[in-house]
Formats: sequence, C-alpha cells, structure tokens
Amino acid sequence: MVVRIAQEALLLSLLLSLPVLAASLLVGLVVSFLQAVTQIQDHALSFVPKILAVAVALMVSAGWMGGEIVRLASRLFSHLP
Repeated sequence: MVVRIAQEALLLSLLLSLPVLAASLLVGLVVSFLQAVTQIQDHALSFVPKILAVAVALMVSAGWMGGEIVRLASRLFSHLP
C-alpha cells in the first residue's frame, strides 16, 4: 500500500511539473532560434521570457494543480487507519 501511494505521488509530481516545463522548453526553443537567426548572443535575453512563461503557466494551471494535490491528500488520508 505504501509503495502504491509513493508511486502515485511520484507520478503526480511528474504530471504537475509538465505544464511549467513545457512552457519553459517552448519559450527557450523560440528564443534560441531567434538568437541564432539574429546572431544576438546575450545570455540574459533568454531568462526574462522563460520566467514570464513559467509565471503564466503557473497562474493558468494553479487551480488544477491544487485540485490534484488535494485529491491525492484526501485519498491518502482516507486509507489511514
């Protein structure tokens, strides 16, 4: 039972991190492509769009993330003796 709950928690952490990681990856690829095309090689240029994309992804998916965490916690507490 403990192994199953741990497996669910790990799978949920992976699932919850996907929107933020996908947004960061997509913005990073676009900024890198634009830097390669324009030959602007400033390292600080890629941080601001990534931070903004991560913040937007967190704001958009925060409700869903919270709901999933509460659902896992309620299942966990319902199985306690």
